[in-house]
Amino acid sequence: MTAKEDPTTFSVDLTNCDREPIHLLGAVQDFGFLVAVSFDWLIQRVSANIESFTGRSVDDLLGAPLNTLLGDNVIHLIRSRLQMLSSEDGTEHVFGIDFLSNGRKFDVSLHVSGSSIVIEAEPSDTHQTVTPGALVRSMSGRLQRTPSTRDLFEESVRQLRSVTGFDRVMLYRFNTDGAGTVVAEALRTGLESFRGLNYPAADIPTQARALYVRNRVRTIADVRAEPVPVEPALDPSGEPLDLSMSTLRSVSPIHIEYLQNMGVDASYSISIVIDGKLWGLFALHHYKPRRLSMEMRNATELFGLMISLMIEGKLAREQRAAEEKARELHDRFVGKLMSLTPSVSDLSNFAGDLRDIIPSDGFAVWADGLVKSYGKTPPDDAMPALARFLNRAAASRVYSSDELGAVYPPAKEFEQDAAGLLAIPISRSPRDYIMFFRQELVQTVNWAGNPQDKKMGYGPNGPRLTPRKSFEAWQETVRGKSRSWTDAEKKASEALRISILEVLVKFTEETSRQQAQSQQAQELLIAELNHRVRNILALIRALVIQSKATATSIDDFSDIVSGRIQALARAHDQITDEKYASQKLSEIIQTEVDAYIGGKADRVRLTGPNILVSPKAFSILALVFHEMVTNSAKYGGLSDSRGQVFVDWQIHEEDGCVIRWREEGGPAVQRPSRRGFGSTIIERSIPHDLGGEAQLTFKLAGLQARFVIPHTFIDYVEHNHDGLQSGLEQPIGSHGGQNGTSGLRGSGRMNASDGLLLDGMNALLVEDNVIISLDAEQLLESHGTSAVFVGANVKEARRILDEQSIDVAMLDVNLGIETSFPLVEPLMERGIPFVFVTGYGEQIEFPESAGPHVEAVKKPFSEDDLLSALRRAIERSRAA
Repeated sequence: MTAKEDPTTFSVDLTNCDREPIHLLGAVQDFGFLVAVSFDWLIQRVSANIESFTGRSVDDLLGAPLNTLLGDNVIHLIRSRLQMLSSEDGTEHVFGIDFLSNGRKFDVSLHVSGSSIVIEAEPSDTHQTVTPGALVRSMSGRLQRTPSTRDLFEESVRQLRSVTGFDRVMLYRFNTDGAGTVVAEALRTGLESFRGLNYPAADIPTQARALYVRNRVRTIADVRAEPVPVEPALDPSGEPLDLSMSTLRSVSPIHIEYLQNMGVDASYSISIVIDGKLWGLFALHHYKPRRLSMEMRNATELFGLMISLMIEGKLAREQRAAEEKARELHDRFVGKLMSLTPSVSDLSNFAGDLRDIIPSDGFAVWADGLVKSYGKTPPDDAMPALARFLNRAAASRVYSSDELGAVYPPAKEFEQDAAGLLAIPISRSPRDYIMFFRQELVQTVNWAGNPQDKKMGYGPNGPRLTPRKSFEAWQETVRGKSRSWTDAEKKASEALRISILEVLVKFTEETSRQQAQSQQAQELLIAELNHRVRNILALIRALVIQSKATATSIDDFSDIVSGRIQALARAHDQITDEKYASQKLSEIIQTEVDAYIGGKADRVRLTGPNILVSPKAFSILALVFHEMVTNSAKYGGLSDSRGQVFVDWQIHEEDGCVIRWREEGGPAVQRPSRRGFGSTIIERSIPHDLGGEAQLTFKLAGLQARFVIPHTFIDYVEHNHDGLQSGLEQPIGSHGGQNGTSGLRGSGRMNASDGLLLDGMNALLVEDNVIISLDAEQLLESHGTSAVFVGANVKEARRILDEQSIDVAMLDVNLGIETSFPLVEPLMERGIPFVFVTGYGEQIEFPESAGPHVEAVKKPFSEDDLLSALRRAIERSRAA
């Protein structure tokens, strides 16, 4: 069709129906009439049947002002409704108005098409007894109660048939290839069911699908009615009228024949659009002419929008559930992958995990020109050619096909085992792949008539291809295809590609950069970080849960949990402390026992001289004994109510300090089936970092261990006045009166004189974390403050200082994007005593203006520590 040809005379047949300009047919259906006017309200076009409705001829109206046809009040109404149009695809409707000022009621539709305002009118249905809006609300209420997507489909077609009275109502869902399937149906008794039948993509051409998205409802009141031409067909510029948004638009001749071959006399459709795409249609058929009123059509359009949202919501929930499951499996797989430092070829060891994420019948890894296969896959000798085929695909993209033989003919040789392929590239040069295969799924597809039945015949306009004559179920056996790869599976595969590449790149870089000794150190670091972070998170949760059993009140519970968390924080500080002061060996072990096994501490007995350990070895020993204690509490001598742990150490002139660990009375011990992170840390830390020895012995009666610390890491051994080594032998729980919470919380409340120190004072609390500020505010108030003023940042704190009389201040160092240091100067100028609180474990450099005696209390702070620091700050201020 050239630019100068009249599109309204386009000759359509099945060879060119996908190019038919169905929005430019130049005609309307005969149950209404059309008037197109310019923006200055002059009549440009009218439908040829206008005289039968208005008594005015076409020639009499063309070029005349609109007010020669319509009254001023109607034109005013049209103007106001046009202002409500939201977009170029918008339409406005007016129902039951005296359109021609003759007492006859019309329903009117308005929209803008190019340079024209299109007005369409049709007689109102004066016999309508149901309010469409109320009807839609009632229908939607029933649909919202449906439990599943399938139930929603079935209930929606039942509701539509009940409301519209059509003989057949079908829900037609489009497939990815454009074909469609009838997924739900409600029909009059005696009609043959179309449920489950498939319709080829050619039944609804591309341009028709586009119109279904723009114009959501389509009515054909009588397929045998003669179309009414719009006069003139072309405007003075030679352009036809675009009827895309018309409610009266006539029907393509080939679609009329299609419906007549089905025996249908009237048709109505409602589009289901999801995410801007045509997901499906409600197709309504009647075997006699039938027209729904414009008001009812408007109501069903609203119903279609609601159904679209409901379907989208249910599909989204199903999609989220599938994605969450895949994400959980993905995270588990990546965790394993990180822990085992694999190469590309080693990915075959994870075949089971990967097939859980992407369900498949077969799995293969192609790496370095070699293949490892599991399950149903192509023959190994076919893999090199298949890899070369994949190399032609886009780089760094997941490739998928559910009909591999259609795009790669050699695949037909093995399509029974591998008709579908999803391939994930996991390197760039040369490309390596992990591949998932699915077997051929032989299907019997029920078509609504033979989709190839397009024989030459004679249509209304002479020789042409005619649509298929029979719509009885026609079966076709489909071979060479597998179950399709879902969007969720494709997303999961892309996430896998990124994660695998990240892990492989990370390990490749480490391997190439590190020599054997540095590689060992890096593995140990990764193991420690992974293991310790997870243990700490799990431990905090366990502390809270286990503390409930012994607590007698809420305050008691708070004290227990607070003490244990502080013990955990101190144990962590022992590993990361940068001061590197010498520490007693007994205290290193004691801290780990107190922090992690609490009430069982009296079952650990320590024997040996008071050895001071060099700071270079302190963090290593703290880490090793952390693992020994926690393993014993989980699996060994401290895991039940009877077992005990004995730790003794001695100085040997040749070896250094020899430490022996022995567990007795606990459950029977078995050698673990594999070495975990904990065992790696225990066995490799001391030999690698200190040059000493470490040995684990798994005896049935209990775990035994021997560690040797070289002399270079032993600072000195305390002696008593007789010159003999000062030894100890006592349960951990008896040290200094400490209990399982390590005594970190002290005696609880301050005495009366300390508590009175804050009586009547106004306190400034600067803290950006609301939970911590509430806790601190409550603490200050419980010890006598008259008022506590809280500021989350420096600006708020300055305002409080300017507006209030402040006697004492408590400052959090880190306030997110700033520190509290700018407050030091105004506090010092006013003579207000203050203390800092901080979550930093390292030494902080305070401003010089804060003076030499400024104190910082470390988070999580105990009540005693904080109040003691405040007392000292107040006393210094008074002394000054």
